[in-house]
Amino acid sequence: MSVAAGSKAKSDDEWRAVLSPTQFKILREKGTEPAGTGKYDRFKEEGVYTCAACNTPLYKSTTKFASGCGWPAFFDAIPGAVSRHEDRSWGMTRTEITCTACGGHLGHVFKGEGYSTPTDERHCVNSVSLTFTDKNGKTK
Repeated sequence: MSVAAGSKAKSDDEWRAVLSPTQFKILREKGTEPAGTGKYDRFKEEGVYTCAACNTPLYKSTTKFASGCGWPAFFDAIPGAVSRHEDRSWGMTRTEITCTACGGHLGHVFKGEGYSTPTDERHCVNSVSLTFTDKNGKTK
């Protein structure tokens, strides 16, 4: 069974039934999409980014910025929507970010990189982990 938080926890079999294989690999098995391949990396519309697994609102487009890292970057999340966890994989210590509601892996957050953002943080998020809804309510 997947480790998940919040009220939207499901077993691996339940997640496989509702997620594509790529979404399952990234959201449930902590995978990463190749840099520069995600549909939201250079996306610039106004709206809200939600968790692709459980549809919980995670980020507002007003917090998205062009970091040049190859993945969508945000300087802050919607309060309470994203949880942080220590990640010691790959021989280093990083801060993993997950959807608080379902535990889905989003990516990692990095601090102190010198971006001119209000938080000096970069939430580096896999596009596969997100769904976008524009200001008119249309999902893209």
